[in-house]
Amino acid sequence: QVQLVESGGGLVQAGGSLRLSCTASEHTFSSYFMGWFRQAPGKEREFVAAIRWSSSSTNYADSVKGRFTISGDNAKNTVYLQMNSLKPEDTAVYSCAAGSRWSANSRSSANYNYWGQGTQVTVSS
Repeated sequence: QVQLVESGGGLVQAGGSLRLSCTASEHTFSSYFMGWFRQAPGKEREFVAAIRWSSSSTNYADSVKGRFTISGDNAKNTVYLQMNSLKPEDTAVYSCAAGSRWSANSRSSANYNYWGQGTQVTVSS
């Protein structure tokens, strides 16, 4: 069973930066897209960003556009999330996910069939 392993979470002051990483445990694993989602206490899980390997196209939630950048290496099954200008409202558990079945919609969690355990990001004011 493929596992996605995240790293890079932590505590940072508002205005600071963090970089999250996520790697699939098996070299033979392939996906159409990978993305990041987050869930704050008492809130629903929400889409953050995704990258589609075939076109290297990316898309972002409006709340993070211009501050977060998703990138990755398909050959290494690795995706990154560079988070700049962090705000207290960015505090959440961030999870990476991979979709190994094709879908036109990489923003919906329903189209991802592999998930990491999540990493905590806390932004203090």
